[in-house]
Amino acid sequence: MTGLLPGDPAATVGGAATERAFCVLAPNPSPMTLDGTNTWLLAEPDSELAVVIDPGPLDEGHLRAVIAEAERRGKRIALTLLTHGHHDHAEGAARFAELTGTAVRALDPALRLGEEGLHGGQVVEVGGLELRVVPTPGHTADSLTFHLPADGAILTGDTVLGRGTTMVAHPDGLLGDYLDSLRRLRALAVQSGVHTVLPGHGPVLADALGTVEYYLAHRAARLAQVETAVENGCRTAEQVVARVYADVDRALWPAAELSVRAQLRYLEDHGLI
Repeated sequence: MTGLLPGDPAATVGGAATERAFCVLAPNPSPMTLDGTNTWLLAEPDSELAVVIDPGPLDEGHLRAVIAEAERRGKRIALTLLTHGHHDHAEGAARFAELTGTAVRALDPALRLGEEGLHGGQVVEVGGLELRVVPTPGHTADSLTFHLPADGAILTGDTVLGRGTTMVAHPDGLLGDYLDSLRRLRALAVQSGVHTVLPGHGPVLADALGTVEYYLAHRAARLAQVETAVENGCRTAEQVVARVYADVDRALWPAAELSVRAQLRYLEDHGLI
């Protein structure tokens, strides 16, 4: 039963998620990207204008499938937004902008096409659709979450995934920032009626608060394990990974090593090792 899993995940990935959000799944599945990248098509039901979040990899078929889905729904894509700059989310953005004639807005100026960027606290409005920009650094320094108040939803990129947990991409990502970002999302769930997570990978989650609390507990447990591993003689990130992540698929160990390096830095910065 999905209710026994953290966040109450949907049974499938892709397709209609909320009244305003539709997921077009990119064909790039892997241990790191799960089922593939979730490209989000957002629009008010009665509007002809749509927003796309994270066009995904540079895959012509996928980019055209996103456009075709918008057209099937009677929409014209008017703006492209990025949650962060990792290739599986942003590599196709320039080509997608070329196909759609849209600007690309992101926190990182290097990813933008057009004069406008994004920053925390900003409200993006297209065809009556309102998205609030929430800074959520940690996975990467440029990570953003988009709050869709009308659906009680957040689009989290890689900050929160639909299955498993995410990595802190050391050295760009910082664990302290990531923990602060999770607390910020928890506050949204408690104070702003957010109940649905529309992640960058994996299924939609119906329990936003439960998801974020699970992530915070998981991070605290991993941090304690890393601290114990160091106390027991592990001296390198590789040694810590082999001990702490012994039950994890070895294909994920390179990502785990990045997170361990971020955790070691956090422990060092706080005088815990």
